[in-house]
Amino acid sequence: MRCLAIAAACMALMWSALAGANAAEVEVKMLNKGAKGVMVFEPDFVRIQPGDSVHFVATNKGHDAQSIDGMLPEGAEPFAGEMGKDVTVTFTAPGVYGVKCKPHYPMGMVALVVVGTPTNADEAKAVNHPGKAKKVFETLFEEYGSSKTN
Repeated sequence: MRCLAIAAACMALMWSALAGANAAEVEVKMLNKGAKGVMVFEPDFVRIQPGDSVHFVATNKGHDAQSIDGMLPEGAEPFAGEMGKDVTVTFTAPGVYGVKCKPHYPMGMVALVVVGTPTNADEAKAVNHPGKAKKVFETLFEEYGSSKTN
C-alpha cells in the first residue's frame, strides 16, 4: 500500500513538471514608439494556451500593464503591474483578456491576449473604452476574428 502511494506521488510530481515544462512565455514590450505608432504594446495581439505566461517588459519607465474591467473570463484574477517595472502574468483560464497601460489607455496603449478557446469574447468586445483605445480594440478584435479561422 505504501509503495502504491509513493508511486502515485511520483507520477503526480512528474506530470506537474511536464505540464510546467510545456508552458510558453511570450514577451510583450511596453514602448513609447513602436511599429504601429506611439504608446504601444508590441505585439498588441497575443494568442497563447492556458498555463502560458506573458512577460510585459517596461522598456520605457512611464508604462505599466493592467487588466481591464469587463475583459476577463469568469474566475480569472485581475492583475496590475507597477509603473516602470516588468510584470509576468500566467494566464490559466481560457478567454479574452484586455490589457492597458493606465496612464496611456486613452491614447490607445492596449493589448489583447487570447487564451485557448475563449468563452467571453462577446462580453469583452462590448466593453467601452476611452479615446483611441476604442479604435485599437476594434482592430484587435478584427485580428482575433480572422485568427479563429486559421
